[in-house]
Amino acid sequence: MSHIIDIDALPEMYPTHRHEPAFWESIGRVVATYGFLEETLGKAIFAFTATKPYSEQEVQQALDGWLPKLQHALSDQLWNLIKSYEEAVREHPNATIENLEYLIEQLKEAAKIRNVICHGSWGTPNTEGASVPFFANRQQERFDTAIDIAWLAQLQKHISELICAVINTVTHMGWQFPGGAGPGEVIWESNK
Repeated sequence: MSHIIDIDALPEMYPTHRHEPAFWESIGRVVATYGFLEETLGKAIFAFTATKPYSEQEVQQALDGWLPKLQHALSDQLWNLIKSYEEAVREHPNATIENLEYLIEQLKEAAKIRNVICHGSWGTPNTEGASVPFFANRQQERFDTAIDIAWLAQLQKHISELICAVINTVTHMGWQFPGGAGPGEVIWESNK
């Protein structure tokens, strides 16, 4: 005998009906903050690659490679953006960033959590409103931390701080962050 689900009998907002709306709002804010981190890394890659000095012999080769690099900065996911950002900073001969290794390590740890938040399946919350998302990485390691609204708020704040740290790596060089109106030397002006 076969069976089918009675879709009309499902709870409203199934399968997210067991968590409070504030929980889903918190997840949405974390995801949006991660998106802004990705945009920020792309702009930082642009800043470091656009200001790198080249000899006359290197200019054409650098220009030929620049467009594909920028296209990747617009479309890559977080992990690859972190790698491209690290490479752009390390290849810039005038980079003045202290503790780059620590920042990169923090960005990579944040990327691991992003995958949990974005790709985990959220089970029924416990009595405190926390849920352990069902998620395993490529090494088959399961995530086992119960996540609640306070945990998500702390994560969102941490990602926001990482965004500021990446912006500071550009402005510390004396440049205006691309797309911003803050202080510093403008890297690129549109001919509009």
